[in-house]
Amino acid sequence: MKKISLIAFVMVISLVLTAAGENKELEHLNLNSFKEKVFDYENNAEWKYLGDLPAIIDFYADWCGPCKQVAPIMVELAEEYEGKLVIYKINTDEQRELAGMFGIRSIPSILFIPVDGQPQMATGALPKSEFVKMINEILKVG
Repeated sequence: MKKISLIAFVMVISLVLTAAGENKELEHLNLNSFKEKVFDYENNAEWKYLGDLPAIIDFYADWCGPCKQVAPIMVELAEEYEGKLVIYKINTDEQRELAGMFGIRSIPSILFIPVDGQPQMATGALPKSEFVKMINEILKVG
């Protein structure tokens, strides 16, 4: 009985450590990093994405339940599409100017930014399959 308990304990600890290691932290943008990496709206009147890879920006708030549902999906997508696209997060409570610039009225709001072309917004806690579909169709990443 003690052997089984020890084995179960080791398995649980292993799972916890594995899950903790997979919790990749996505880059959070503020006003300055947004202007450096995404779009310098102070010096450009027309949209011009500054990145080399397509991007997704997850507009969220810490108190938002649906945002918490989307967060692990964004981490999974960042890992699955590493080197093909970049995923950023913007906290709408802390970055009100950026949220206002995009007219964010509900969260989560997800902005898909192709390298060339106009960005497109999706709102709500969508399933991963919908995000994959938008990555393929809007960002042209497969």
